[in-house]
Amino acid sequence: MALYDNHNHCSYSFDAAKTSVEGSARAALSQGLAGICFTDHYDFYTPEMKRNLRIGRDEVFDISGQQAEIDRVQEQLSSEGHSIRIFKGIEMGLQRECRGMIRQLLGGHSFDEVIASVHYLDGTDPFYGTYYEGRSWQESYGHYLETLYEEMLWLGPDFDIMGHYDYVTRYGPYPKASIFYRDFPDLLDAIFKFLIENGKALEVNTKTYQTFAGGRTPVLDDELLLRYKELGGEAISLGSDSHVSSVVGFRFPFHAQKLKSLGFRWEAHFEHRHMVMTEL
Repeated sequence: MALYDNHNHCSYSFDAAKTSVEGSARAALSQGLAGICFTDHYDFYTPEMKRNLRIGRDEVFDISGQQAEIDRVQEQLSSEGHSIRIFKGIEMGLQRECRGMIRQLLGGHSFDEVIASVHYLDGTDPFYGTYYEGRSWQESYGHYLETLYEEMLWLGPDFDIMGHYDYVTRYGPYPKASIFYRDFPDLLDAIFKFLIENGKALEVNTKTYQTFAGGRTPVLDDELLLRYKELGGEAISLGSDSHVSSVVGFRFPFHAQKLKSLGFRWEAHFEHRHMVMTEL
């Protein structure tokens, strides 16, 4: 299997300051990956409660600096005889308040891959728990999915991968730690149809399926994947969402085998914004 890790962060992201492009690229080599894409965070707006905590730096990055470093590391590894491919990406934080700036940013730069994600909504940050206050799990998870869908509809074709649709489950205070297809069938159908009709990939974000604080372990729902496939979805992107090099390619063989057992044949990655399908 020639697997690609399409979702990684390095020192150009506010929350991965000690992680180098070269270190993660060499970790990908050690995992036997065919390629790695660096998709550093770009969120124009940070919730006030997080700004007050003075955590990290601005959640944007030096795009030209990141891309120059990727070129340097690619050249270095190629000179050593390694065939791994290193791609240039961005994880674009979708926010209604910043639509104009998002459109301008994406129009002014070239990437191999754009991940469309939601990290902040309703002026809150799920990581710190404020988003969930006063909401049931149905309200929290459903509203997150609705927001992700609405922002993708607005963005239209100007992205490649829908990032971690189940991000909201990682930090919830509920016993219910996963999004299942049966919980939101109409909404998930709408999301899947949009991705399929527009040639976008559904991300399996392997970071989500680990144990978080409180012993909560979200799971990847087979029925959700099967419904995506039933509707015609074939493009699956694997992403470790690594912020340290030690978890590049986290549990990729396990998830690749799971996808194959459900009838998926391909993993999608992107080169110069064009989808490339490789056999799982």
